[in-house]
Amino acid sequence: MSCVNRSTCLMTLVSALFALCAGCASAPVRSSAPPALTAQETTVVSQGLTDASVRYTGQVTGTATGVVERADYELVADGQVVKTGSVKLGVPFAPGTPADFSIEEKSAYVKGPEDLARLSAQGGTVLIALRGTLVVRSGGSEDSLPFAASRAVRVPHLPEVVVESLDAARYSAEEVQINLRLGVRNPNPFPLRLDSLTYQVTVADRPLEEGTAAQADTVDASATGVYPVEIAVTAQSWGPGVKGLISKGVLPYSVKGEVKGPLLQVPFFLKGDVKLNVSR
Repeated sequence: MSCVNRSTCLMTLVSALFALCAGCASAPVRSSAPPALTAQETTVVSQGLTDASVRYTGQVTGTATGVVERADYELVADGQVVKTGSVKLGVPFAPGTPADFSIEEKSAYVKGPEDLARLSAQGGTVLIALRGTLVVRSGGSEDSLPFAASRAVRVPHLPEVVVESLDAARYSAEEVQINLRLGVRNPNPFPLRLDSLTYQVTVADRPLEEGTAAQADTVDASATGVYPVEIAVTAQSWGPGVKGLISKGVLPYSVKGEVKGPLLQVPFFLKGDVKLNVSR
């Protein structure tokens, strides 16, 4: 078809295009603004020597009715991802009304004895965080909202084994009873689980007593667990020269061993002198 007038042809073409698109389905247009994360916080519910429980709380606010469907998340400690997960939430919200939700997770944040020793020597604090993505449906659309919140906690510290008390009773020229009380000091603001405390006691370079204490025990936060050990120094235990040893009035001693617990291995070595009291 030839056009005599250019303006007439242009108007005819535009009219044809409008007629063609009139029957086309229009692209969906969102009728409201997307929801937003309006508040978030991470708190530490509990902490142990090797693990911690954290709770992430947040608020989602939207301009349309919707639901916070789920959260895909990572638990991060000291910059390392220690656990991943996904949790269904199903928290509904109304237009303009914040919807509260929370996620709680527990995981070890210490990889092994070497990592625990490193953190203990490092001191200070370590950041524990929950981060990830919220899946939210509202206004006929699905949105992904990134989230992240952290909390600093004190690093765990290794326990210390000390001589809590020590005394000796001289019963005769050839018999002394030593009463040793080993202390396991817990410097942490949380209870410390112990599997065992092994020890070997030497008097004047001769091993006299060994054993295991603190089996399946717990030392309270910022407290000291005390474990008694009795050592008999006699001709039968030490040897025939015990009379000359006791006559000096001072017995050199040493005690070595190891404290064990979950991801915990702490060797110790202590030594000193025992002053003898008068015979009973």
